[in-house]
Amino acid sequence: MLQGFKQFILRGNVLDLAVAVVMGVAFGAVVTALVKDLITPLIGAIGGKPDFSAIEFTVNGSKFPIGDFLNALVSFILIAAAVYFFIVLPMNTFLARMRRGEAAPDPTTKKCPECLSDVPIAARRCAFCTTSFAEATPR
Repeated sequence: MLQGFKQFILRGNVLDLAVAVVMGVAFGAVVTALVKDLITPLIGAIGGKPDFSAIEFTVNGSKFPIGDFLNALVSFILIAAAVYFFIVLPMNTFLARMRRGEAAPDPTTKKCPECLSDVPIAARRCAFCTTSFAEATPR
């Protein structure tokens, strides 16, 4: 029983996930500080309110404090932008450069000339419209 647990814990995916969670929390703290200490005061200098948490409106005596939501929304957008521009975009560019000289993989499907559905390369008849590929000619 403990041997199986040890294998599960030491599996590469679990360790990668643990590292990703720790890095995500640390990255979230950095972006939260960025929003709190730089972006929010900048927005406050332009718009007049440095902290959105005090923003609320009242309808029939019920208060709707939307300021905390706005703070969380700005933080989320900045985290998403930072992840995209500093992690996803450079990694996609790097992978595209690595794959530049590779040949395209052989296709595994072909189009049926009659109904235009995808069928396996080795198929002799379309599973959708039953067109025989031996007698069909492309239009």
